[in-house]
Amino acid sequence: MTAVTAQELDIRQIKKLLPHRYPFLLVDRVTHLEPGKSAKGFKNLTANEQFFEGHFPGRPIMPGVLMVEAMAQLSCIALLCTDEYKGKLGVFTGMDGLKFRTMVVPGDRLDMEVELVKMRGPLGKMKCSARVGDKLACEGEISFAMVADEEQNN
Repeated sequence: MTAVTAQELDIRQIKKLLPHRYPFLLVDRVTHLEPGKSAKGFKNLTANEQFFEGHFPGRPIMPGVLMVEAMAQLSCIALLCTDEYKGKLGVFTGMDGLKFRTMVVPGDRLDMEVELVKMRGPLGKMKCSARVGDKLACEGEISFAMVADEEQNN
């Protein structure tokens, strides 16, 4: 089931797996990878992030929906590194039990961890969490579908 054997992925390797690009690429590095099972990674947040300009400009905070998107991207990376899902596109289908615990601000590093809960054919669910230092920022389960990437088929 394993296509990628590296334990870590840098931004160039991530860009080969995900179709996302700035400002929507929300994973800077994968620090641990068990293809098809789990991953750990992070997003460095600077004051230059476009969303900080408009999301409470006087007291910028990262939108919760972008924290969820970052965890979803890391979830897809964990699966896209396998032969079974190589070349597929991970599409967000739902979330369960999502909780936001602390604000994420410029200068923070959002450390994320995802673990496969179940996979049935193209449908899956990941348990996800994001931290800033030792503080839990966000946690919950994300559902997704691994679908054919029409762009790669053209």
